[in-house]
Amino acid sequence: MNFIPVNEPLLNGNEKKYLCECIDTGWISSEGPFVKEFEQKLSASVHRKYGVAVSNGTAALEVAVQALGIGEGDEVIMPTFTIISCAMAVTKAGAIPVLVDSDTHTWNMNAEEVEARITSKTKAIMVVHLYGLPVDMDKILALAKKYHLKVIEDAAEMHGQTYKGKPCGSFGDISTFSFYPNKHITTGEGGMVVTDDENLAERCRMLRNLCFKKDVRYVHDEISDNYRFTNLQAAVGIAQLERLETFVKRKRDMGRYYTEALKGVRGLQLPIVRTEDAENIYWVYGLLLDKDIPADNRTVQRLLAEEGVGARTFFWCMHEQPVYQKQGLFQNESYPNAEYLARKGFYIPSGLALTQEQMEHVVCKVRKVMTQLG
Repeated sequence: MNFIPVNEPLLNGNEKKYLCECIDTGWISSEGPFVKEFEQKLSASVHRKYGVAVSNGTAALEVAVQALGIGEGDEVIMPTFTIISCAMAVTKAGAIPVLVDSDTHTWNMNAEEVEARITSKTKAIMVVHLYGLPVDMDKILALAKKYHLKVIEDAAEMHGQTYKGKPCGSFGDISTFSFYPNKHITTGEGGMVVTDDENLAERCRMLRNLCFKKDVRYVHDEISDNYRFTNLQAAVGIAQLERLETFVKRKRDMGRYYTEALKGVRGLQLPIVRTEDAENIYWVYGLLLDKDIPADNRTVQRLLAEEGVGARTFFWCMHEQPVYQKQGLFQNESYPNAEYLARKGFYIPSGLALTQEQMEHVVCKVRKVMTQLG
């Protein structure tokens, strides 16, 4: 069998049809009609009034932070265990990330630790839903209300997921999505900011487009980047969104298969199926090595690659990032749960295009590698 990549998107719906429409009409730039249609349909799917499509998920976070007016010296509470885009959006604005540890049960930020990190400089809490299950939003929203804080909700991995029946992406003052190829909805690259605040939405539109003034082009009162999203990307996104319900069902079926097939493998912790608030959506199928396994996730990644199976390690903690250590951030900070996840967690092939035969092969090779590790 050929090498099985960790992800392969499924693009066999109306993607080609809509892309041909872009080419036939000549609308390929950010001015094309599919962009507004995608913004409207994606935001409506998460019960939001406004959507602003941008070039990628990182851009969405940067626009969200800037739109909220977070700046020099402000503090934003966020998980240490996440992708660097989250911290980078904060530090680029001149603000300071304040970190919390992970919940070992869900792998998300530990909402119980947030209140102790709030100071007079705290302006926002950045929630990041990770891998398949949502953060405990009731606790976060209660703290935000109590201390008059903004909530930035990163729902990049949560297309189609809910928390207590309400869509992820609907909770923050401003929420963000990514459409990278490994997401349930992909546009190759791309992202979106969603909100119910008309003024925030208008500010996001300005920030994604070099801060052109609304009434006078080429005159700028502020500086921003070019975060525009093309009609070609939006065409693919609309086709993907049409099948989101099918994609979510497929992901959960895959998760159930892996869980049943890997149950009982010594040394592996499997992702939990559900919490009181949500059923796992299995953005990826993550696995965690037991502490007594004499190997880390990079070793497993290498061994699986030798067997023709792609794997990817979990995120590396923000407080251990060399770039932030050089800047003097997070000195002498330790978050043991997150450090364990970063060293022992990995995920196996779980893209939407994965076949049953490939999944069976993956299971066989995971079992073989775990036997080698004892």
